[in-house]
Amino acid sequence: MNRNHVLPQVHLPDDLNALRRVDFCAPQSYEGGGFLPISALPRLEEGVCVVRDGDGFEWQVETYFEDSPGSQARHLMDLRLKGRVHLLCQRCLQDCAVELAEKRQFILMATEEEADAFPMEDDRYEPLVANQHFDLLAAIEDELLLSLPLIPKHPDGQCVAHSTVFGDSGAVSQAVEKSDNPFNVLKNIKKSSSR
Repeated sequence: MNRNHVLPQVHLPDDLNALRRVDFCAPQSYEGGGFLPISALPRLEEGVCVVRDGDGFEWQVETYFEDSPGSQARHLMDLRLKGRVHLLCQRCLQDCAVELAEKRQFILMATEEEADAFPMEDDRYEPLVANQHFDLLAAIEDELLLSLPLIPKHPDGQCVAHSTVFGDSGAVSQAVEKSDNPFNVLKNIKKSSSR
C-alpha cells in the first residue's frame, strides 16, 4: 500500500521562520514553494558582489513516501531551485550574473548512522538526517552554495573592460604600446655592435 494515499499532505508556508523548523518525523508529507531573496541567505550573501533586482531563488519542495520491496517505505524529498546571483568574475573582476537551475532528490534518514550506511553507489538520492526541528532553509542554502561555480566568470568574450585607477583602460593600453619594448632595445644594441 502506498502511504501517500493515507497520510495528510501539509503545505509549507513561504515564511522563513516556518522553514527553519519543519517536523520531518511527523506522519505526513509536505509540499510548498516560494521565493528567497539574497538577504534571506546570509552565507550565500557573503560571496555576492552586488544584489540586483530579481536576484534570489525560487524553491519548491515535496516530500513523499515510496514503497520499497522487503523493507520499510522510503521517505523522499524533491528539491528544485532556480534563480540568479551576482558574483565577482575572476577574469575581469566585474560582477557576473550566475543563473542556477538545480533539482536534488534526498532520502530522509532517522539517524546519522543510517545516513552514513547509505550505499554511496546509489547516486539517485542524497541521504539527509531528518528530525522534528529540521532547518529546511539551511538545507536549501547548503544546496545553493554547493551549486555555485568554483571560479565564477563571464562566458568567453563577454568580460567587460573597465577603468583602472590610472584612467581609461584604452588610454593605458595605448601608453603601454608606445613605451619602449625591452626587446627593441636589445635589437638596436645588436645592430650597432654588428657595424
